[in-house]
Amino acid sequence: MEPALHLDVTDATATVRIANPAKRNAMTTAMWRALPPLLERCAADPAVRVLVLTGEGDTFCAGADISSLTAGADASRDLAVAAEEALAAFPKPTVAAVRGYCVGGGCQLAAACDLRFAAEGASFGITPAKLGIVYAASSTRRLVELVGPATAKYLLFSAELIGTERALRTGLVDEVWPAEALDGRVAEFAAVLASRSQLTQVAAKEFAAAPVAGTERLAHWEAQGHGSGETVEGVAAFLERRAPRFGWTVG
Repeated sequence: MEPALHLDVTDATATVRIANPAKRNAMTTAMWRALPPLLERCAADPAVRVLVLTGEGDTFCAGADISSLTAGADASRDLAVAAEEALAAFPKPTVAAVRGYCVGGGCQLAAACDLRFAAEGASFGITPAKLGIVYAASSTRRLVELVGPATAKYLLFSAELIGTERALRTGLVDEVWPAEALDGRVAEFAAVLASRSQLTQVAAKEFAAAPVAGTERLAHWEAQGHGSGETVEGVAAFLERRAPRFGWTVG
């Protein structure tokens, strides 16, 4: 199998699968470069309400494919950061479904997702200290925001791997499931996310990324809620004790 990113859209969920099984799904230069435009397509598709990022087989992603770094470490890091930023900026909810190794650039991608669900036995690590590579400032800040400075320093200074118990305790992952139950749980939760107001989700992502956003942004989203009928539908569904039929979408 040639290294690639595979996209499958089922119902309202787009699943992006990292596939390079010969190298534990390590990301090649071409794969880093391909991720932002793929995400752009999914963001523009109104049928997509949730994005799931996962790996082929029993591994999420072991990081960058070192053998493909013909352009040099700095150029590869720039591509990885661009892919990470594109994933973090994706306007709809994103979930990383992690099994096996989630290391280096793989952990960087998982951290850029909104949520991370892991299979028991998964391993997480940030490993530039093993290679003498400077981890990008934006990636470091994202890691610190996610797990706190102490755990971020532990991961970055030591390049040691941690298991799901510690990852769950420190906030690196949100839920841990038996391996055979992971896909079912992710699909179930993706369906929940798809049933909720995308307008609420998009506004929440914006505010979470920029918590000091001005009052004009709140006014903007409130106007969107009322003008689109999203708020009216949500309140009516609650009072009528039925499932809401939200229609506002990014794409």
